[in-house]
Amino acid sequence: MDWMTAPKTPQKRHIGQILIDQGILTEDQLRIALLEQMKSSQPVGRLLVQLGFVSEATLRDALSEKLGLHSVDLANIIVDPTALKLLPRELARRFRMFPVALDRQSKKFIVALADTSNIVAIDQLRAHLKGELEIELRLAGDNEIERAIKDYYGHEFSIDGILREIETGEVEYSAIAEDDQYSQPVVRLISALLADAVEREASDIHFEPEQNFLRIRYRVDGVLRQIRSLHKTYWPAMAVRLKVMAKMNIAETRAPQDGRISATLSGRAIDFRVSALPTAHGENLVLRILDRQKGIVPLDRLGLEDAQLEILRRMIARPEGIILVTGPTGSGKTTTLYSILNHINSDGVNIMTLEDPVEYPMTLIRQTSVAEVAKLDFANGIRAILRQDPDVILVGEIRDDDTADMAFRAAMTGHQVYSTLHTNSATGAIPRLLDIGIVPDVMAGNIIGIVAQRLVRKLCRTCRQAHALGERERRLLGLAEGETAELYRAVGCEQCDYQGYRGRLAIMELLKIDPALDELIARRATAREVLAAARAQGFRTLADDGLRAVRAGITSIEELMRVVDLTDRMD
Repeated sequence: MDWMTAPKTPQKRHIGQILIDQGILTEDQLRIALLEQMKSSQPVGRLLVQLGFVSEATLRDALSEKLGLHSVDLANIIVDPTALKLLPRELARRFRMFPVALDRQSKKFIVALADTSNIVAIDQLRAHLKGELEIELRLAGDNEIERAIKDYYGHEFSIDGILREIETGEVEYSAIAEDDQYSQPVVRLISALLADAVEREASDIHFEPEQNFLRIRYRVDGVLRQIRSLHKTYWPAMAVRLKVMAKMNIAETRAPQDGRISATLSGRAIDFRVSALPTAHGENLVLRILDRQKGIVPLDRLGLEDAQLEILRRMIARPEGIILVTGPTGSGKTTTLYSILNHINSDGVNIMTLEDPVEYPMTLIRQTSVAEVAKLDFANGIRAILRQDPDVILVGEIRDDDTADMAFRAAMTGHQVYSTLHTNSATGAIPRLLDIGIVPDVMAGNIIGIVAQRLVRKLCRTCRQAHALGERERRLLGLAEGETAELYRAVGCEQCDYQGYRGRLAIMELLKIDPALDELIARRATAREVLAAARAQGFRTLADDGLRAVRAGITSIEELMRVVDLTDRMD
């Protein structure tokens, strides 16, 4: 019976029909594949690839839709050495499976298969793992798995092992071409370093050449830590490999460059934003790690108290005006803005963003990167977006008077606008906007609210240690005579990599602009006057919010003082 006339089950569609519906395959091409299937008894999908009608990547994505499984592109993964050791090459070859990652926290072993319905393969894998790990399946192409087994198995993937391999002198320190496979130790060394940084939850990787050596540092929880020092002869090949991965010009070493790397690590998509800068001892490369899963945090998990969360919700509920998020670079402004956009995102709202660059892709939201080549800066971008019938506009950053003017113009014409501004406090945003060139009459009535924030490291719950209060701590906390509180200090253990801290928390001050504050803004009141009026309405500063976290045992006084100025409270 022809499959097109056969009764269809409501939950599944034939792979050929999915490809026809997507406009990738014609009915004639499918008939040819079905005729070939009668001769060879091979799966239709494999025949479609062999006949050249579809690519393996297209087939993989269509199959993932049919089976309701996540697919993985093995050509863009960064291998997990621990996962590789868990699945022997013989077992991988026999059952056409490949280890993608080991999720240590949830004890999940992520494995790619071409045939996810192969019960024998899954049972054999479960028996090999002795039931100690939960198996999570991913769909991959047959040829992709075969190529990955060939490329990855039989090579050393630990950083120390690769360095030993290089030190034997078996590798030439020449430029790494795009077609080099994992037989090249430098290729594996870069992959191992990227995987190690993601494993340690670093936000940035710094490759810093000195006169005689290369320093590698990770920024973990906002603090730079030196991880490795390598001989300077390693760096030229490593730099070329990174630039090839980031699609940068490998011949250009005397001008700054920017690039991007997209890869799959631990079974999830990770982006690396790459910046190259010439220095006295060679090119300095910094990679910003963008983890899409961690970039979007639900609003109620930002760490706000119920009262603060209610203020933020009321600010978001206002249909027009501008909301500003302020703070220095790396203070979590983008995460807060994406959390707000994710909260209001729905089919009934047109949200458009203008960013430099787009960091976290989101469904339903129209995201645009500013581009100097196309003469699309923030000001011109806002003009273009306003012709796209938006409800909500996110402007990555207000840097100059043109951008500020267009952002306020959008707020005045019935749009809700979000943006960031570099100031030290919420009240400091008012004089900053005046300095940029926004007149008080335009500001008054059009600013919904201002959020200022910092990120403080959280004490490791395993090793934090309670200590007695000193006179300085009592003054900082504002404790009365005889009043006590329990504070904790950092110690360090294996769980936190002997740092004493693990993870970070946002501390915030939320300034909701009411009519009284609008009046002060309109008559060019000073930041001190605005702060006094806000305090009268219950406004809490960054220091207040930080000390709340200290009293709750979430962070330490020393960590808070590293991030927030508390000197005026010590007098």
